[in-house]
Amino acid sequence: MARSSMSLVELGLNRGSSGNLSARCEGGFLVTPSAMPPEAMKPEDMVFMDFEGHVLSGERPSSEWRFHKDILKGRPEFGAVVHVHSPFATTLACLGMEIPPFHYMIAAAGGHTIRCAPYALFGTQALSDHALCALEDRRACLLGNHGMIACGRDLPEALGLAVEVESLCEQYWRAKQIGEPRLLTEAEMDEVMEKFRGYWRR
Repeated sequence: MARSSMSLVELGLNRGSSGNLSARCEGGFLVTPSAMPPEAMKPEDMVFMDFEGHVLSGERPSSEWRFHKDILKGRPEFGAVVHVHSPFATTLACLGMEIPPFHYMIAAAGGHTIRCAPYALFGTQALSDHALCALEDRRACLLGNHGMIACGRDLPEALGLAVEVESLCEQYWRAKQIGEPRLLTEAEMDEVMEKFRGYWRR
């Protein structure tokens, strides 16, 4: 996990100590510690928590531990959660923008759109509740005036999705500088979703 946290910086998804990640493990989950820069993190710095929100080992967990706990508890298909303040996703999140089906790869996030959750103070239950709603039937969402969440079966998959969503946010931002992108229809996105269902089964 320490290496994955550093990867977020190397990929340009985070800067400094912003963002956090978690991974499911037996008896609970591991989450990155609070306010520690990724380059300083070691495996023993990860905080082990149960799904009641108790710290079982380690010191202070990320302030966003609540949505990591709630997502992993409520969505058993996910084994990892990545949260970043990447530039383009955060820009659109600060506008409260849902990402429409301007490109077929939107389906990688699990649906026809990438939703943007309403703003709530970081580290609060309200933020976690908003995130869970935005993630319903989805694998990723934006957080209003905040950043992005991406989920996967494991950390590599969640990290790969975070990279994909950031790329889509950049493409949408760039397209909007020129005009209004043509959006795919529901029928067209349904076709993509069917193809993706086969892809994820493999």
